[in-house]
Amino acid sequence: MSLIPLLLAICVSLIIGQFAKGRWRGWSLLIASTLAIYWLQPGIPIRHLDFWLHTACLVLTILIWVFTRSDELSVSHDNLLTGLILAGLILLIGITRYLGPICCLTPSRPPSFTQITLVIIAISSLALLVIRFSPGRAGWIYASILLILGLFIILKSEYLANMVSVFLRSVNAQSVELASPFDIRWLGFSYVAFRLLHTLRDRLSGKLPEVTLQEFVIYIIFFPAISAGPIDRVQRFTQDLRQPFTQSMETTLQGGQRILLGIFSKFVLADGLALFALNTINSSQVRSTGWLWVMLYAFALRIFFDFSGYTSIAIGMGQLLGIHLPENFERPYLKQNLTLFWNSWHITLAQWFRAYFFNPVTRALRSSPRNIPMPLIIFVGQLTTFILIGLWHGISWNFAIWGAWHGLGLFIHNRWTSWIRTRAIGMENRPAVQWMVGLGSTFLTFNFVSLGWVWFALSTPAQSWNTLLKLFGLV
Repeated sequence: MSLIPLLLAICVSLIIGQFAKGRWRGWSLLIASTLAIYWLQPGIPIRHLDFWLHTACLVLTILIWVFTRSDELSVSHDNLLTGLILAGLILLIGITRYLGPICCLTPSRPPSFTQITLVIIAISSLALLVIRFSPGRAGWIYASILLILGLFIILKSEYLANMVSVFLRSVNAQSVELASPFDIRWLGFSYVAFRLLHTLRDRLSGKLPEVTLQEFVIYIIFFPAISAGPIDRVQRFTQDLRQPFTQSMETTLQGGQRILLGIFSKFVLADGLALFALNTINSSQVRSTGWLWVMLYAFALRIFFDFSGYTSIAIGMGQLLGIHLPENFERPYLKQNLTLFWNSWHITLAQWFRAYFFNPVTRALRSSPRNIPMPLIIFVGQLTTFILIGLWHGISWNFAIWGAWHGLGLFIHNRWTSWIRTRAIGMENRPAVQWMVGLGSTFLTFNFVSLGWVWFALSTPAQSWNTLLKLFGLV
């Protein structure tokens, strides 16, 4: 998100927090978040796709809410009103194609009014049929999980995204020779997918609370957190949403401070470091080992300030609206080991994978009749978890290796901790030794993480390996 749209979003947050009271707060957040996902979507060369992607996001959100709700909640007056408002907003955005010079909210002209109307009728009919005949059935939930995972794989795979681009271009009678995987850019889908999967998984386990359609849509597409997270839980989010909120000078100052900190981190520090941080081009041009280390550290700091900056902005905007989004970073580069690093770096992502992948996998392995050794269970759990975290950023060998780098590092730290625990007795009485060990541990952890960023920053394993060798003067 660039600075101008960001400033406008901050102004909207201030206005809603100040003037929208009671029930109007929920309706204002629903309307603002719905309009924001269309407005913030970057332009796409495939005709009408910037409109249809976020229409699909709303449709998916509504259907998954329908699939996970009870009969009584589905047919309430407020839920029907929410559906009508969403349909009206989609039609209103479509109508802007006819407004001449003031078109459009989306980056390109929306499709025809007739097409939009037919899609809304079809989706509404499907939702009503599910509400009438089979709400909450596990089959719909499993199918939704597979659909989300399939969309995620397509978006994160350059090969599959390119194939989809070719198909959509041919349908729209556009040149397939210009197809590119970057044609399929769906703003915020990664975070939308995690929120939807969370609700589906909690529905299967019986932990999902009853929420209205309005609350669910706001939670999924909450505009401060749509592009860069953090990943909140619906149980916690709706608690804040249901609480009465009055914007005071204290909350305005707190939110403003977080927003200013985020803007400085992203647009001053991160963008400044980007000028000489490690990337695919300069890694092959630099011959000096010392300068290569400088570029690597610049990338490590850049990615932190970029991501934490956006998170601070989202948290600050949430405070202006009475929503306390979870923290996502807690001084990660100052931690003394890799476990503490991952407890303080992209905290909500690590917690999501721990709750919905690592814990179920390790529990299944522990209950296996084959009596699998605990070190092997930890190894399998950590390695697969972090390979998946790597692939979440993009389906490529480099991201998979980056994930394996951290998975292996965490396993080694786990084994080292078990080995050293009984051999470090008495160190608590030697503060100077503790301080030196802590300083050395922080230095080693930071450099291990920084070296791992080589796989993240570059595009191919060969280039990454060559850069690692150059960092140590071996080529």
